[in-house]
Amino acid sequence: MMLNNLKNNKMINVKTLVRPVLVFVFALAFLSCKNNKMEKTEPLKTEDTVAAVAVFMPFKIIMIKHKVADYGKWRKVYDAHDSIRQVYGIEHYVIGKGIEDANMILTVDKFNDLMKAKDFSALPFLKTAMKNAGVVGKPEFSYFDVIRNDDSKIEQKERLMVTHRVKDFDAWLKVYDAEGTAKRMSEGFIDRGMARGIEDPNVVTIVFAITDMKKAKASITSEAKKKLMKEAGVEGSPQLFYYTIEE
Repeated sequence: MMLNNLKNNKMINVKTLVRPVLVFVFALAFLSCKNNKMEKTEPLKTEDTVAAVAVFMPFKIIMIKHKVADYGKWRKVYDAHDSIRQVYGIEHYVIGKGIEDANMILTVDKFNDLMKAKDFSALPFLKTAMKNAGVVGKPEFSYFDVIRNDDSKIEQKERLMVTHRVKDFDAWLKVYDAEGTAKRMSEGFIDRGMARGIEDPNVVTIVFAITDMKKAKASITSEAKKKLMKEAGVEGSPQLFYYTIEE
């Protein structure tokens, strides 16, 4: 009888010891699996996530190109009327000075409402202000949807703006993308922006930063480039404007 009791007590003690051990082992296994799963599926930090999913948002611009008698005088008048532009929902974006003619000025401003932007362009006040600022001749106004844009900081300040009309934008874009950024970089160009005319979406403006002016000019006027443009459906000769970023 005593032997049986001892035997039973030993069995009870063994079970008592084994249960916690098993529970501990299973707990470790569960936590290990959970940690492994978390390591594989752990989300990026907030700032990393924002950077990873950042998407370019198209925006509208008004471009004004004109000649001035004196850039310094014109610039003071332009800066002084920033508050009036804001009333019409227009925000200053960038100014460029012509490379071949430093008195040829390009202003690019962002806007949200086309009608307001056009109302601003037609203001009698604006015509008077331009005249007082020394604007020579009739300014050119154009309105675009920016569909590609690279605002990252680079050393190059020189730019080329190419504007032309195409028969079919989608067909032209396939040829342009097929040419590739690497090929254009080898020719002295860095892609910076692309825009389509608001009133005529087949009018396309492309902006390049210039890394090698000699190469860039030779490339854009080459027979090979002219042939490529023709194959892409470019109508007529493109307008080329070389300028330097002022800010």
